[in-house]
Amino acid sequence: MSLASAFGFGPKVRYAIVGLGDIAQEALMPGVAHTGNSKITALVSDDPEKLRALGERYDVEHLYPYDRFDELIASGEIDAIYLATPNWRHAEFAVPALRAGIHVLCEKPLEISSAKCREIIAASEASGAKLMTAYRLHFEPATLDAITRIRDGELGELIAFTSCFAQMVDPANHRASSGIEAGPLFDMGPYPINAIRYLFGDEPIEVVSAVGTRHPGSGVGDFDDTVAVTLRLPGGALAQFTVSYYANDIDNLVIAGTNGSIQMSPCYGFQNGLEQHRQIGSDKTHETFKATDQFGGELRYFSDCILNDKTVEPDGEEGLADLVVIEAIVEALRTKGPVAIARVDRRRRIDTGAQEQTLRAVSAPEPVNASSPSRD
Repeated sequence: MSLASAFGFGPKVRYAIVGLGDIAQEALMPGVAHTGNSKITALVSDDPEKLRALGERYDVEHLYPYDRFDELIASGEIDAIYLATPNWRHAEFAVPALRAGIHVLCEKPLEISSAKCREIIAASEASGAKLMTAYRLHFEPATLDAITRIRDGELGELIAFTSCFAQMVDPANHRASSGIEAGPLFDMGPYPINAIRYLFGDEPIEVVSAVGTRHPGSGVGDFDDTVAVTLRLPGGALAQFTVSYYANDIDNLVIAGTNGSIQMSPCYGFQNGLEQHRQIGSDKTHETFKATDQFGGELRYFSDCILNDKTVEPDGEEGLADLVVIEAIVEALRTKGPVAIARVDRRRRIDTGAQEQTLRAVSAPEPVNASSPSRD
């Protein structure tokens, strides 16, 4: 990115924010201005109050309800969209946008089935419009540092991974009443699954076991509020994780090898700097990394890829690779037995030397008709 663009003087990618829930309002939109190469030019929501208030807050003129999305993509007012609708509405907006040549940055999971993922990817490939799955940790310094250490052989042969990721979800939040596709497996599961894949640099081959449970006090709908999974990787390494909508906030992972280990806590969050506790042999170290604007960083990267016609990472295939794991876990929950995972051969992985983003952290403004999924 040029110096002029870095200071906001160069060309900017014009974005529509599609879906104005808590993640868009509190995490993505506040950092757009300091990317230097991106700006918000349209908003899409069926909530007139959100459109009016956020349009005024960010000086956005073009305001659309969902049923006029086709008019927006034909209007010439935008170059790209940031898509933050509920999971099951991603293809609904991504596919027509991509077919129209509009670039798409889509929140995870890319969709709720591998078939829908492939439909989105096909639309991107047909038009040449860029598609990126919004895995912000692919640009976060502590995460990239852990990947670099593993690739350099610091941990030796990788043996095991474990992670626990939980939040106490408010029963009034839509995630609690929209089925398994909005539950912890689809909503939180992509974080440890993606971490397993980028830390091992390989694809899981089998769901060894998957167990779900439903606590009467959770207040969620007809799905497991807590899910524990064991995956097998090539060479015999094992990876385990638990995700939950009914445990106090926890956000950690450990990856262990024959020479050492890295523990990260927090490891998936974006409000504070991520931390590493490392042990190589008997030597122990601890490092807290500076908090960054992870959402602004991924947006700046995506805009740079658009403006300079660069290949995107994480692309649609990265989102697909996580969905085939989730689908196998769903099947293992149903059958209560091991399930082979359909392999997605990744053509591109994280470039730790080129993807780090260090934009300063930003404060979340007061949301409009949106709130965090967690209970107070």
